[in-house]
Amino acid sequence: MRRRSLAVLAAASLLLGGLAACGSDDSSSGASSDTLKVGVSPVPHGEILKYVADNLAAAEGLKLEIVEFNDYIQPNVALSEKQIDANYFQHIPYLEEEVASKGYKFTALKPVHIEPLGVYSKTVKAIADVPNGGVVAVPNDPSNSGRALNLLAKNGLITLKDGVGVKATEKDITANPKNLQFKALEAAQLPRSLEDTAISVINGNYAIETGLKPATDALALETGEDNPYANLVVVRTGEETDARVVKLEKLLHSAEVKKFIEDKYQGSVLAAF
Repeated sequence: MRRRSLAVLAAASLLLGGLAACGSDDSSSGASSDTLKVGVSPVPHGEILKYVADNLAAAEGLKLEIVEFNDYIQPNVALSEKQIDANYFQHIPYLEEEVASKGYKFTALKPVHIEPLGVYSKTVKAIADVPNGGVVAVPNDPSNSGRALNLLAKNGLITLKDGVGVKATEKDITANPKNLQFKALEAAQLPRSLEDTAISVINGNYAIETGLKPATDALALETGEDNPYANLVVVRTGEETDARVVKLEKLLHSAEVKKFIEDKYQGSVLAAF
């Protein structure tokens, strides 16, 4: 009799455990299917996405989870490893580098905004005043370093080989009349470099994040016209038609988001649609 009771109890325990496990899986599955988890740089991407989450998403039946990253490497790693469903921090030239070097199977969606790259200084008041032999900090990732060199060339500090475009490197400098000394740093470190450089070429998101105002503080600034560096949402290839992604794309390209970008950033971030 006792053996029979124990057997019944064991069977009941297994049954209850199985039901509990099923309940847990259903809950987890429901959360992942309802909520789109997006990796972002905090500024301006995170701010733009928070505006969407707080003001627009509910009407579309979209739930957003915003995951912040403070570098340019981890958001793509997290997307590849399915820790997030999408990311919103990069432009096409950077994405192409990442895909070529790491083999990611990613698809870029439509451009959302441009963060103009700018030249900043704590000591120099105008581009023409950059001293001979001055130290110039630039981003160390290839797409943004080429971008920085092009900005310096457009403002007369250096000359580049014809046709090198965004792939320019220091080896492509054909004239450096002020004998500038280049220092390549991780993009996130560039604002801190201002203490030790004549000028630093800083990505728009990191400039804004550290209190700089590109529209007024930059000695030179990219324009939005024909700019290939628009930031956009990236997903794993094959998931661009996910209903949640489609809803997010619709909202990010809405008149409300365009007005938010214009009002909040006053020219330091430019809508690309």
